[in-house]
Amino acid sequence: MADSIAQFVKQRRKMLRLTQPDMAAKAGVGLRFVRELEQGKATLQLDKVNQVLGLFGHELGPVPVDRSRWNDEL
Repeated sequence: MADSIAQFVKQRRKMLRLTQPDMAAKAGVGLRFVRELEQGKATLQLDKVNQVLGLFGHELGPVPVDRSRWNDEL
């Protein structure tokens, strides 16, 4: 999931022709956070992720999980 958020953010940033520093400033987060987000870091502060996603009119939320994947792993 982290990779899909990372890809989404990076694609949207590039579509809007924003640099990482520009996006960080507009979202009110640090440049390091933006870099870690786009690299798919597994542990990030959700409020900050939502600050970035808010630039694109999105926010984090619960999504259904494909439970059949769990059965294969057990």
